Amino acid sequence: MHARTWLSILSLPLVAAFTLPVVQQGNPAKPQPKAGVKVAPQDPLAGLSDIQDVLSLVQQNYVDAPDMEKVVSGGVQAVLERSHPLNAYLTAEDLRLPDPGPAEAGLIVVKRGIYGTVAAVTPGGPAAKAGLQAGDVIRKVDGDSVGRLSAWALERKLRGPEGSSLDLYRYNATGDLTKTTITRQRPVLGALGLKQGQGSLLLSLPDLGPGRAEEIRKALAAADHGQTLVLDLRQCQKGSVEEAAAMAGLLGLKGTFATLQEAGKPERSLAVTGTGTPFARLALLIGRSTLGASEVFAACLKKNGVRTFGERTPGLGVERTRFALKQGGAVELVSRRWVGLGGEKLDRQGISPDQVLRMADTEDALARVMTALQAAPPAPTVKAS
Repeated sequence: MHARTWLSILSLPLVAAFTLPVVQQGNPAKPQPKAGVKVAPQDPLAGLSDIQDVLSLVQQNYVDAPDMEKVVSGGVQAVLERSHPLNAYLTAEDLRLPDPGPAEAGLIVVKRGIYGTVAAVTPGGPAAKAGLQAGDVIRKVDGDSVGRLSAWALERKLRGPEGSSLDLYRYNATGDLTKTTITRQRPVLGALGLKQGQGSLLLSLPDLGPGRAEEIRKALAAADHGQTLVLDLRQCQKGSVEEAAAMAGLLGLKGTFATLQEAGKPERSLAVTGTGTPFARLALLIGRSTLGASEVFAACLKKNGVRTFGERTPGLGVERTRFALKQGGAVELVSRRWVGLGGEKLDRQGISPDQVLRMADTEDALARVMTALQAAPPAPTVKAS
């Protein structure tokens, strides 16, 4: 029997032990079993006793002597990824590895089974210069199959020393596997983009990092708030939900911003108080590179009646926690999930735009959105507190 088959066998009884640790609330009560009907065991770890038997059979009867450490670690990793692709198993040796380096490839890749999907490409970064785009499918990284890498290992491989090379093997439009070489560079903090139009203003956010809301406040202080403000989040890849909430307050939004679900804890709502001066009209641009905190921000704006254009976001509004293991390793688990104001569970469900609007990087985004807004029904304006 192939080793991959053994890993599948091992993973089945372990799924319950490593499922996504987000407490599901509000589930209806299950009906009580009828009298005389035998109830199945409810202990999610009841099948673990079989695992030891399976491991013993593999060790004693497999045609070639298997590397049991790889069998076990591979089985655990497969179970973790069934819960969420960002979960990862780290061995003690992994934790002792040195930092790979400060330079990056300028892209975010999310593992999907034996492939990796490019979720975001930094404008002007190494990956963008090499021609990579969001949605590209990666099969190998520096010769290593993506299927053998955990999310942690995959993220690590994208980093390295300044000027070092990275080989990515991706599928082109005809389905052929092609090699693309990228030169890693130190990341540069993205700048806000402001473009003035006729009665409209385009604000492009590269991220929602620390201090970004204050920077935006200063940038918009002299702007005419009687015009239409178009927020471009298509390349907003990183940042915190707290900074996103501060940004929402600048736009005059108030009330509940989002809800955090965390294992073993009650749901926690994050609220905002509208302290800024709202614009006469807001519009929102989202896309496949709108990730994490910006998805939570987009969900809040859309629920407040802001007309949304672009493409569906990937659904990565989660946070990970590292838990140490007794044998010296660790697991990284998606332990927090943000729920959007529209009820979107942002661990896998993204934000859908009101109107799909696909644009090339060279197109005038402000003109396209303003044209679409003129044909769209008016949305309620956001009132200041």
